[in-house]
Amino acid sequence: MSDQPHVHDENCEHEEEQEIVVLTDDEGVDHEFLVVDVMEVENRNYAILVPNEDDEGEGVILRIESDEDGEEYLVDIEDDQEWQKVVAAYESLAGTEE
Repeated sequence: MSDQPHVHDENCEHEEEQEIVVLTDDEGVDHEFLVVDVMEVENRNYAILVPNEDDEGEGVILRIESDEDGEEYLVDIEDDQEWQKVVAAYESLAGTEE
């Protein structure tokens, strides 16, 4: 097994149980996503999600936040600078796979 970071995506051949989250779009339609990885950027955690095999659409990266009870929830990244840092970190991580 390699010590290199591994990007888990829809092409990943691992057989490990992955968490499924349901996101609701602006039209109220639910979509299932697999949490394929979590990465840390500047002391914040981000979930990398890809559509579940039965659902179509693009992957998404959302910030992981916690409420006062420690329950985690996902938040859109609305700040352009934060988004650029997260995308750069993801691309760097994905680049180590090649």
